[in-house]
Amino acid sequence: MGLFMEQCKGYKILIVASIFLIWVLYCRMTWPDSTTLRPPSYRPACKSTPKFTESPSLLESLPKELAKWTHLLYWPPTPGNKGDLLASTSPQNSTYHLKGPAQASYALGGYLEVILVARDHRGRPKTHGGDLFRAQLLGPELKAGVPGDVQDLENGTYLLSFPLLWSGKARVQVRLIHSSEAIGVLRRIWREKRATVDFRGYFRGPTGTIETMICNVHPESTGARGPICQYRDMDSGELWFCAQPSTLPCNSLVGHSKGSYLNVTTLHDEALLAWKVTDKVLPQGVSPIQIRMAAPGNSSLALSQRPPCSPGLPATKPSGFYHGDVWHSLSCSSRSFSTVDSILGCLAGHVIHMMGDSTLRQWWEYLRDTVPSLKALNLYATYEAGPLMAVETTQNIVLHWRAHSWPLRSYPTPVASLHSVVRQLRGLAGGPHTVVVLGMGAHFTTFPPSVFVQRLAGIRAAVAALLAREPRTLVVIKLANTGYKSVYGSDWFTLQMNRLLRAVFADLRVAFVDAWEMTSSLAVPDNIHPGRLIVRNEVDLLLSFICPT
Repeated sequence: MGLFMEQCKGYKILIVASIFLIWVLYCRMTWPDSTTLRPPSYRPACKSTPKFTESPSLLESLPKELAKWTHLLYWPPTPGNKGDLLASTSPQNSTYHLKGPAQASYALGGYLEVILVARDHRGRPKTHGGDLFRAQLLGPELKAGVPGDVQDLENGTYLLSFPLLWSGKARVQVRLIHSSEAIGVLRRIWREKRATVDFRGYFRGPTGTIETMICNVHPESTGARGPICQYRDMDSGELWFCAQPSTLPCNSLVGHSKGSYLNVTTLHDEALLAWKVTDKVLPQGVSPIQIRMAAPGNSSLALSQRPPCSPGLPATKPSGFYHGDVWHSLSCSSRSFSTVDSILGCLAGHVIHMMGDSTLRQWWEYLRDTVPSLKALNLYATYEAGPLMAVETTQNIVLHWRAHSWPLRSYPTPVASLHSVVRQLRGLAGGPHTVVVLGMGAHFTTFPPSVFVQRLAGIRAAVAALLAREPRTLVVIKLANTGYKSVYGSDWFTLQMNRLLRAVFADLRVAFVDAWEMTSSLAVPDNIHPGRLIVRNEVDLLLSFICPT
């Protein structure tokens, strides 16, 4: 009898346990989207309106290892002018002159120093710094140019320094990109606004029903008054938010595209950022100079012995200069690949993975258009997002490009095609035949710097892991180039992002292509998508790292 009772008790425990297990499985299968994997690599983590609190200051919510980079974003403060537009820096009234007495000629390899005095629209000298000036030494007849170093003395004056790197004529040119007052507007918006653009998410039901909702990097930038769909990138951990459709679940998100530019400025802000005071050349303040060679028969360029181009080299300032429309790196012995055969010989046996924005896609397009035997394959993908692929079968060359994932301003593209850079890097074995090129920045100027820092932190970890498992992999970082001049994308934003890019990857064995200086050294109009001359030189520098000798 006792044995029978013990068996009954055991059966009861087994039945109760089975019921409990079935209940748990039922809950997991029917619980709202919090555990449903969708779209590929993204997990909808929440579909009810969450509570969010304001951060006490910029980037305080980030881990300490990320916050350590924020000191790079220092910019001299701008005192308030109480709405007085005439007190802002004037490109017409600001002046510059030689620091020392003028000379009949200047020695090749020396420096030219210039003092710039910022003045307001009433002609009064400014008493504080913070303006964004761009200085160049140009040799138009020689198709030469080099960026000048601009040192802000934070008292209304600036010290400009130009290396004298070629013999012949040269002239100084200075542009006011933004006044300090305009930068005050940009800085305030960059740090206080969660976003200055939004995006569209396309949800599709099983019967073909489509609902279009607003999406963004922060839930409060979706315009949602009800539930919010939250997506977590399973590789990088980054979040993306969409207002939840009224009739469709969060896991029905199938498409993504750019949305609207948000109104984030006042009339006073817009006056400070107006085109008539933005990116304007200052009146000529220094007469053209003559640069002489040290002795007849010597080289006409000041190029010292430089090591072959390889990752991990220390940065130089400037990073290089143009002469004869050819970029000469000052950190390594860059080469010119002027023929199809030289390009093919360098790329032979390599698989190139380009990941980033459309300015990096220009490199892919340049190689596709320059090398006739490099054939693009139709992968039936959205061109703006990729993936794009070209192959050269006789030389065993494969060339990939793919856009970084959200936030990406593009025409409608499948969400399944949006692969994060971290995801792509984790899928690479690496090796001596693998080249990874990363280029991003342009699509992050519409968000606080914390968004870009978080993206870089994930990519840095993935690059470090790739180099650890296969150190022979070549990783090249393309810095962001000049081009934008508005509240949605300014050169001032780009300058800050390039500081972060260099700092984040400084201790890794990677190579840099300084697209910022390569697009700001010649007397050509800025364009977010540079012309062929500049793209050719950027690609030549990439090839110099692939084939240093």
